[in-house]
Amino acid sequence: MTSLIRRLAARLLPDRTAAPTTGIARLAGVASLAAMLAVAASGGAHAQTPVKFTLDWVFQGPTSPFLVALEKGYYKAEGLDVTMDPGQGSAGAVQRVASGAYDIGFADVNSLIEYNAKNPGKEILCVFMAYDFPPFGVYALKKSGITKPTDLAGKKLGAPVFDASFRLFPAFAKKVGIDPKSVEHVNLTPQLREQSLVQGTVDFISGHYFSSILDLKARGVKEEDIVAFTYSGAGMDVYGNGIIISPAMAGKPEAVQGFLRATAKAWKEVAADPAVGVAAAKARDPLIDEKLETERLDMSLKMNVLTPFVKENGMGDVDPARFARSVQDVADAFGLPSAPAPDKVFTSKYLPPKAERMVAP
Repeated sequence: MTSLIRRLAARLLPDRTAAPTTGIARLAGVASLAAMLAVAASGGAHAQTPVKFTLDWVFQGPTSPFLVALEKGYYKAEGLDVTMDPGQGSAGAVQRVASGAYDIGFADVNSLIEYNAKNPGKEILCVFMAYDFPPFGVYALKKSGITKPTDLAGKKLGAPVFDASFRLFPAFAKKVGIDPKSVEHVNLTPQLREQSLVQGTVDFISGHYFSSILDLKARGVKEEDIVAFTYSGAGMDVYGNGIIISPAMAGKPEAVQGFLRATAKAWKEVAADPAVGVAAAKARDPLIDEKLETERLDMSLKMNVLTPFVKENGMGDVDPARFARSVQDVADAFGLPSAPAPDKVFTSKYLPPKAERMVAP
């Protein structure tokens, strides 16, 4: 755009070394320049880079910053024409991006580690760590008699096969000292997960705690009647969800950087005023319960996003040593022959400056 303006100016503005032009000619030249610049500017405004973006799950409070960035035009201001779709689990989001059907996704980085280990040379990169603290866990009801993690042995676990907490359950089981094979898995759709626990057809379920706990409460279960075991509480120091990009997008650094700038800006706004995020989610899905989503968003901000590390270093980055350990731990949990190199999973090279990523509650 800048080079175009210079070329036009060189052609139309008077040459000071040439013979003087008449006032009319000079005005005509300036008018022509103004008209051509207007056309050029108009064309540049419409030259948006199309970006297909997939979430890992439905539109909810925790993912509302993406909706805020979309609705407030932050992506558009970065020259991006973003279309945004809900997902059906992190593993599915990784596959969507890996296949090229989507350019950017929001997914559990542990599913990404598994994919990259199994697909050397076709790695998908995480470029922005959103959940510095993982939301994984399993949940039972007090009436089941389950009071401690070892009580899960021999019980029925209800979970979708693509659920991140379910896929990491073997690692959790080993941490707490039970044989994961002693647990019977009942494959459930996300819509039936919490309902099945309430009805007693399964003994416990897995899922993000800001989803499962609140969804159980929405079904009339009192919070004090829920037994929750978080994976982090068992000593699993892994990361959670991040923004991932396709190999094709990796070759478009300006587009990736623009997407991250817009997203970080929106996340800062939502952290400062969660009502902004809930309103954006409500606009996208009028059926959501605003009170429930406000609580869900508040839980995710306090537990997953605004961690001590993030408060000091800003959103998006990782602690290199911790991340390297987590990659190895996840590889061991999934029984992978080898762990991918950390730089084949995460890169900070697309991140906005630290000042733009500092998030205050």
